Amino acid sequence: MKICSLASGSKGNCLYLETGDTRVLVDVGLSLRETLLRMETAGIDASGIHAVLVTHEHIDHIRSAGSFSRRFNVPIFASHRVYAKSEKYFKKSQVNEFESGSAFTFRDIKIDPIPITHDSCDPVGFVFDSSEGRAASVTDFGIVTRLITEKLRGCRFLNLESNHDVDMLMSGPYPWELKQRIKSRHGHISNEESLELLHELAHKGLEMLIMAHLSEVNNHPEHVLRSTESFLRDQNICAPQIVIGDQYKASSLMEI
Repeated sequence: MKICSLASGSKGNCLYLETGDTRVLVDVGLSLRETLLRMETAGIDASGIHAVLVTHEHIDHIRSAGSFSRRFNVPIFASHRVYAKSEKYFKKSQVNEFESGSAFTFRDIKIDPIPITHDSCDPVGFVFDSSEGRAASVTDFGIVTRLITEKLRGCRFLNLESNHDVDMLMSGPYPWELKQRIKSRHGHISNEESLELLHELAHKGLEMLIMAHLSEVNNHPEHVLRSTESFLRDQNICAPQIVIGDQYKASSLMEI
């Protein structure tokens, strides 16, 4: 299984996942030029991608999904409602629509689009099952539901939101309405909520964590890294590699 966080944050998101014989991008929220540049830097062959999976219709997740699809003649997978909301971005692209909550098979992997809560029309996270095990990417969600917790159990790899530090958010420069939106069930989960979820998901087979979608204003990578490392030291179940998703550069191409 190979993973690369090409971009993570409110200005653009893109995750590369290779498992079994299948290579996909989860969201393409950068410009096409920047996406291809980061893929080249990471040593990823863009022409080898088999599909683009879309989590929801916000521009930082779909900015060049259609452009990438048309350039490399690969399908986009999006929910019915997300496709209807963002059809103009996917013109002349091959779009395969799925139902949120209903798993489907693509090539040699099972893909489970799990419903999450966010201020978009039909947001999902993705769980991937293949001969190489389970992986998941879940960002842009306001509460940790029982469904999310159960679906994420048993992963070797997790790309998981750790959006904000509550104290930084509440004392920061954002207007009150925006603070309330971020903290709401349709916003983003905090560092503390992310670690509480990890406490539920820790198992000996968890090998890699990408802490994702960090706020540039209300969070800090070093703080997230320290708190995650501290959490892992306080348990003896697993010792995954920790990567902090970056807005401005791709991670290395990692293998587990």
